[in-house]
Amino acid sequence: MNSSELPFDLPKRHSLAAQAAASISKAILNHTWREYLPSERRLCELLRVSRPTIRTALRVLAKQGLIKIRQGRRNRLLTPPQRGTAPHSRLVGLVTHEPFSHMSTTTHQIVSQMRTHLAEHGFTLEVLVCPLQSARAQRRKLEEFVHQNRVFCCVLLSVSKDLQQWFSHHAVPALVIGSCHAEVKLPSLDLDYRAICRHAGGIFIGKGHRHLALIVPQPVTAGDIASEEGFREASQLNRLIEVRTSIVRHNGTAQNIATKLDALFNSAHPPTALLIAKPQHVFIVIFYLLQRSLTVPGTVSLIARDHDHIFETVSPPITHYTLQEDTFAHRLSRLMLQMVGEGDLPPTPNLIFPKYFAGGTVKQLR
Repeated sequence: MNSSELPFDLPKRHSLAAQAAASISKAILNHTWREYLPSERRLCELLRVSRPTIRTALRVLAKQGLIKIRQGRRNRLLTPPQRGTAPHSRLVGLVTHEPFSHMSTTTHQIVSQMRTHLAEHGFTLEVLVCPLQSARAQRRKLEEFVHQNRVFCCVLLSVSKDLQQWFSHHAVPALVIGSCHAEVKLPSLDLDYRAICRHAGGIFIGKGHRHLALIVPQPVTAGDIASEEGFREASQLNRLIEVRTSIVRHNGTAQNIATKLDALFNSAHPPTALLIAKPQHVFIVIFYLLQRSLTVPGTVSLIARDHDHIFETVSPPITHYTLQEDTFAHRLSRLMLQMVGEGDLPPTPNLIFPKYFAGGTVKQLR
């Protein structure tokens, strides 16, 4: 049988699993088979794709309620949906702890690009703001959102361990924008914060600094926890040099940051170098230092862990780590389209190391 004689379309090569699922679905709705699908081997021959591709396509069809997968036996066809039945959900949920007004410009752009790419493929994006509160209240709000809206899959934007665990134990496909907490098995896309903070600590040490501090919010996200680990590792790389590292955790308010910095700079060993985790806290720290007549980089050197466009426009430019928006957006779009096309993603981390922007806020000590 040649391709022109097949009762369905051959899949296009740019999305084999999704196209294979669409081809088999079309054949099912056209009543090409009666009670059972052909074997995986036969489907591979008909559609000219590999067995892993066919298995992924079959999982998509099972999620759509068209077949029932039976290990070691032929896969059974289920009753196809009748006309008038509610269509398969095309809604993607974006779950976050913070309202959009609190997010950085870069995050806004990432979400906007993701919404555009999903719309091009027939999906809509709806945001669920799930404030940090009791784990039970978060789970209840999440369950209502997912079930009432018939959400197809979700994107988790730097959420807590409790919410990540909920998705890892339920059948709703999810992609974490950020890092997964320990023991959570979900696909994720994030910057390599552990490597970034280890690198930043190494920059400070290489410039002669021996008293370093990381200014970081209370560790709710896995990325902040990884940041602390990497920062500590920097001081351990060269055991011949004695380096003091401090981790300063705060609640994100200017008042609390100032209180924490008071304790830090009033100590017996105040730092000469600061690594600041969040862009919105960089200028809070700089204004605090100015109030104490501490200049940057004259008295205190400074590196921002993340990127903000304004860092390159001030004088001196703030030393930070930057990532071309297209790099992250393209990787995210590829993962998103794979998830909505195949119905799932392998639970592996995807980490990106950004470019170091030297700036002018790190001083060489004698």
